[in-house]
Parts: sequence; structure tokens; C-alpha cells
Amino acid sequence: MGKSQKKRQMRRHNPMRVPDSHLPKGLDSASASSSKREAILPIMQKACFRMESPDAAERKWACVAVSNFIQNDPSTRRLLQGKNIVGSLVNRLSDSDEEVVVEAAGSLRNLCIDGGYDICAEMYNKRILSPLKAFIPKISSTLSQYLENPKTAPDNAQKLVYEFADNIITILWCLSETSNKALDAINQIGLVPFLMSFLGSKDKLPLSTITSAAQCLYVFTDDNPPVSGELRSNGEYTACLLAIVRGNEETRKPNGKGKDVSDDRETTLRVLCTGILRNVAPIPPPSIAAMVDIDTELILPALLPVISSASLPEISQRVQELIAQEEAVPEMEKLSLKGAPKSDHKSPAELELELLERRLRTVQLAVEILTGVSATLPDPEPEAEEVGEAQDVIVLTGVGLLDEMDEDGDDEAENTDEEVEMETQPQKAAAPSALPSIIEPLLALTQLTPLSFPPTAGAASPHPPTTSALSAIHTCALECLNNIFLSLASPAQLQTRGFTSDADREAGPKIWDAVWRALSAVGTDVESAGQERRRDMWYIGVGVLWGVAILWKGILVPQVEQANVLIQLCAAASDPAVKVKCIGTLECLAQHPESIDGNRMISQFLVSLLGQPAAVPTEPLLQAASALIDIYSDETVPYDIVFRQGGYLRSLTTAVELVRKVVRGIDRKRERELRRRGEEVRDNLVAFIEYRRALRL
Repeated sequence: MGKSQKKRQMRRHNPMRVPDSHLPKGLDSASASSSKREAILPIMQKACFRMESPDAAERKWACVAVSNFIQNDPSTRRLLQGKNIVGSLVNRLSDSDEEVVVEAAGSLRNLCIDGGYDICAEMYNKRILSPLKAFIPKISSTLSQYLENPKTAPDNAQKLVYEFADNIITILWCLSETSNKALDAINQIGLVPFLMSFLGSKDKLPLSTITSAAQCLYVFTDDNPPVSGELRSNGEYTACLLAIVRGNEETRKPNGKGKDVSDDRETTLRVLCTGILRNVAPIPPPSIAAMVDIDTELILPALLPVISSASLPEISQRVQELIAQEEAVPEMEKLSLKGAPKSDHKSPAELELELLERRLRTVQLAVEILTGVSATLPDPEPEAEEVGEAQDVIVLTGVGLLDEMDEDGDDEAENTDEEVEMETQPQKAAAPSALPSIIEPLLALTQLTPLSFPPTAGAASPHPPTTSALSAIHTCALECLNNIFLSLASPAQLQTRGFTSDADREAGPKIWDAVWRALSAVGTDVESAGQERRRDMWYIGVGVLWGVAILWKGILVPQVEQANVLIQLCAAASDPAVKVKCIGTLECLAQHPESIDGNRMISQFLVSLLGQPAAVPTEPLLQAASALIDIYSDETVPYDIVFRQGGYLRSLTTAVELVRKVVRGIDRKRERELRRRGEEVRDNLVAFIEYRRALRL
């Protein structure tokens, strides 16, 4: 059963603010408005021409104009790329005029965030790191002077230092996500002292800049040993991060109401620092952070209030109201770039929209961290497997984090085996009743709003940044639930955990209905361009359903409509892992004792899979054979009549040779675990047939 967690060989966090597929196609989308098209083209041409002007004011104007054009408009970005706008802006980083440099950095920052991997790769190839690297000591020196004697700072210090530093840091963060080559080059710069200097001066610097430094550190310490090791080994750094996470506890609000910009940035900063500490854990002495259990003492207290207080429907409603306000502003007024425009000139509605987006991104970040905490499977690294090191199994429940060691144990543990057993058993017994306290807020985050996805008709979202953030939260929440339920449904957990109350038994159907309600609202149009997140919702959501079905096997009643959807998804999915999840979920539903018709419907589908060896991949085929064995392992259940009436013994006997052939085709070296699994299913199938024959039913 697959858990959602980061893999080293994959791209890291996606820096794109909004996927291009969520956005209107630039000038093409404006074809109905000739005035808009006619207004954009001349200004774009003028901006590209003025980028090389000998007049600094003209060059500054051009940088600002480009910045205004590129945001959330992929086609316009591509038109500008065709005019080598990236190269021109990189050149402007060496401009003789400081204000031009600042504006160029701002435009490049916006390109990084809104343009994604391709533009970041182009910047790297055009050697943007050279000027960026030169800026680091200059910013540090100027910053130190201002911190030591603030009165020496000129009036435009914030513009030329703080905002500029923010832009440079954000560019470096985005570039590090582009490729391992870019990350390795950035590692050589040695940014940890530079970034930590902002966090260390938290009370003297703008929160926006500090938050950008924390965001950069969070990304750099994620599965990046050179940086995480440097930060982990410095006690002052980890103590600083710990102080930020624990700071201002008395002023924290229990809900999201009445918060201002400062409150939101403080929350974002605290969440980021929590993530950084988890990235670098375990922290060695003598740091004070070495004495803290990061998961139980920091992550839950800091992050659960963040996800619990978020009301996605309220935010969605407010965004729609603000959009209506913006639409009332004349279009030409928005496009006017006369004089020397300011890139930060935004209406009150635009500023509030940015605030709401930032709140959503903070919630997304919090859920991502919780998803990592709740992942129980280690990265499949051969070296760890060969050494045989014990791996922590972290199960997230309402009572906290249950830290349990695997079978190998921990030879250096101070507690005796008896003490550990006494401590963990009460925790395991209490877990089912405590589940709602963590699961309910996650389930709430899976429920869709009117802005959660782009319209299925192919139109653009009314506000792409909000749609991008909402859809990311929905999928992250499902990933976290996926990890939680599949962790609780592991064989080791199931041996010790039972349902001891009616509330425990009733929780399963309620959770099942909530997840199904979210998936039903997603719809079935998941293959169209721009609907990738809808597909992700289904692919991840069926894993959640599987975990819930395992935990409440025999309690959940199979519904014909739901079973049909799972069967259709299994048939349509191209990913074998999704097919396996569908089959596993159906297997559990089929084991409701009194649901004979539901059992028949599901088992007929499973038997049909064994008759399509060419059409069914190896893993789903093995899962189907294993499912039939488990469903009919007890001949006393009421639905066993389906096995006898359907002649399934004959069907399974015919399938034995097929299964043997499939298992022989699995490479022992390249797919060792799958080969082991296949041999186990093959042997179980032969033994099951012998057992059923002996019953003579």
C-alpha cells in the first residue's frame, strides 16, 4: 500500500504559483476584446525596446512593465521569452543604476514564481547565479550596517535592501527546485549563514523578507544533506528556529478571525520553521533543540490549529466577492502604464486577494508537513536496506504521534521492552476513539468549493491563484489521510487495534461518506487539459478509501453505484498502483457478511481480471487473485454462496498456470519485492484451491 512521501529522485517542491493549464491563454484569450489586444501589443514592444535604452528611467520602466505583463499569463510570458526577455533582465542585474537592478530582480522573481521550471532553467543557463552570488555579501554588509545603526539608513533603504533581498532569496529558492545541477551550484554559495542572519534579526526586519528567507531554508533543507547538515550542526541556528516556533504563544489566536497581515506572516513563518526543524532532525546536543521531540512537541501544537481554523468555503466566498469588485474597474484603467509605474501599486481588493492566497498557501504547507510526519514507509534506498537500520514508524492520530519502532527494535533504547510494551498498548487501544480530532479538520479540507478547480468546460478559473492553492490543499489533505489510514491499517497495527465502542464502529462509515462526498464532487472529467488536479484527487482518494475499508472491513456496506465507480476507475486508470488500490478497496467492501449482491458484483469483476492476462498488469492481477482468496477464506459467511454458485473454484484452478507464468516473468533482481509478493500469491492460491476442494461444498 503506497504512502505519499517525497522521493529523492523526483523533482522537489513545485515553485509554480499557478499551473499554466489553469490559466487563460494570454492574448488568445483576449480575442473577444480588440481593445485589450491592441493595448497590450504596443506596450510589450515598447518595453522590450526600452530594456536596452541608455536612459536609466526608461530601463526601469521596461522592467516594471514586463513584471506587470508576465503574472498569471503563460502566452504573454512565452511571447516575451521569444524576445529574450530573460537574457535582457539578467543583464540588467549588472546595471549601473541601483533602481533598475531592483526592478529587474523583481521581474525575474515574478518570472520564477509564475513561469515555473522552464523559465528557471533558462535563467540558470544564462548564468544568473553569477550576479546573484555577488549580491549576497553586499546585502549582508549593508544589512549589518543598518541593523547596527538604523539612523544611517537612507529613506529608500527598505526598497533597495529589504525588498531586493526578498527578490534575490526567492529567485534562489525557485532555481534550487529546477534541477539537481542548479541545486548543487547553489549549495556551493554557502547560503545558510546569510539566510539565518535574517531569522536571527527577526525583531528588526520586515516579516516579508524574513518569511522569504525561511521559505528558502525550508526548501534547501528538504532532502539536501549539505545544507541540512550545516544547519543541524549549528546549535545557535537550531535554537533560533526553536525560539521562533515557540515564540509569542500567548498572543496566538485560536481561530483565523480578526487576523491582520502581520498575524498571517507570523503564522507562515512559524510553520516554515517547524518544517525546517523537521527537515534537519534529529538535532544533536548541545543545541537546546536536541531535547525536544520535534513531532510531538512542535509539529502538532503548531500545525493542527492552522489546519483546523481554515474555512475554505469562507475564503472562496470572499475571493468571489473581491473578484466582482475588481471586474467593476474599467479594463483600460488596469492596462494603463503611463509615466513610471510601480510594480507594487495594487488596489485594496488585489491586496486582500494576495492575503487570502498567502493564508491558503500556509495551510497547504502545514498539511504537507503533516503528510511527511504521517508517512510510515522509508525511502527505498538500497544502502539503508542492506545495513538493516531500524526505521521509525510514525502514526498520526488524535492523541498525538505514536512513535513505534519496527521489528528490529532499538538496541540503544533506555526503556526496557516491557516498559515500551506497557506504554504503547494503551496508546494503541485509545487510538480509534481519538481519530476524529485530527481526521475531521483534514476531511474538511478535502471538501470542494466553487473555486477549487478550473471549470470543466475549458474556461479559466475566475481567480487562478486561489484555484491553484485550493486544489493543492485538497490533494495534500487526501495524501495525509492516505498515510494515516494505511498506517493504521498495517498488519502490525491491526493485530493490536480493535473497535471497542459503538462510536468507533460508527466512525468508519462517516469517514467513508465524507471522502466519497469529496470525490463525487470532483466529477469524472479528469483527463481534460487543466483538470490534472481532479485526476490526482481520485488517484489519491482511492488510497484513502482503501485504508478506511481495511480498518472497517465487514462494517462498510458496499453500494452498487460506488462499486461501479471503483470498477470503472480500475479499468480506466493507466497507473497499475491505482488499479491495485481500487481492487484492494473492492476486496474489503465485498466482505460485508450480509451484502450477497454486492459481493457477487465485485467478485465477478475480480474473476474477470484473471481472465485478461494481456490487458491486466502484473501487480493488479496478483492483487485480484489475492483478493479472491481473502474474500472466500471463510466458507461459513453468508456470501460464500456466491463462490459456490459462480463456479469460482474452477475459475481459480484455471488461473493457476497464468499466475505461475506471470510470476516467472518478474525479474528477481530488478523487482525483488514484487517477485516475492508474486510467489506468495501463487503459493497461497494453490493452497486455497486444495483447501476448498477438501471442503467438498
